[in-house]
Amino acid sequence: MTTGAQTPAHPNARPRRSRLRTFLPLGLAAWLVLEIWLLTVVAGATSGFVVFLLLLAGFLLGSVVIKRAGRRAFQNLNEALQRGTPPSSGGGSGLMMLGGLLLMIPGLASDALGLLLLLPPVQKAVGRSAQRTVDRKLRTATPGTLGDAFQQARMHRPDGKVVQGEVIKNDERGEGEREQRPPLTP
Repeated sequence: MTTGAQTPAHPNARPRRSRLRTFLPLGLAAWLVLEIWLLTVVAGATSGFVVFLLLLAGFLLGSVVIKRAGRRAFQNLNEALQRGTPPSSGGGSGLMMLGGLLLMIPGLASDALGLLLLLPPVQKAVGRSAQRTVDRKLRTATPGTLGDAFQQARMHRPDGKVVQGEVIKNDERGEGEREQRPPLTP
């Protein structure tokens, strides 16, 4: 039985780990150490109560930003559906939500990064960079991968029309044995 997985040339050979799987845990550990170190430095310079107020303010601001960005994204989607057009990709709601999430995470470095993501010029630069990266990954997607599925999902007709139809399968059954199905209607 074939599962699609390649069998290793050597029975004890392990598959090679990607760079992301190797360095992500190290990066997260370094980020955590940086956050704790910054909190202790600020607590030593001021007091623990000031650190608590900073963390509380970050959490509250982050929740307000996420709520506002989510409401804006929902309004844009509603307006686009009423007009009958695809939703606009502008607005940076996703990056605003990410900035709000970073503000909600306890820590001063994540708060600074979250505040940076709330600035429109930074949102535009990060959005363009992310779009170029996604486009490049989709161009190099091989058949059968997740990137190929996204590329096929993004294909659409230039005029935006949807052609409704019904698939009729020819089989060996006679006319009297054919299964009756209702027509597809919107």
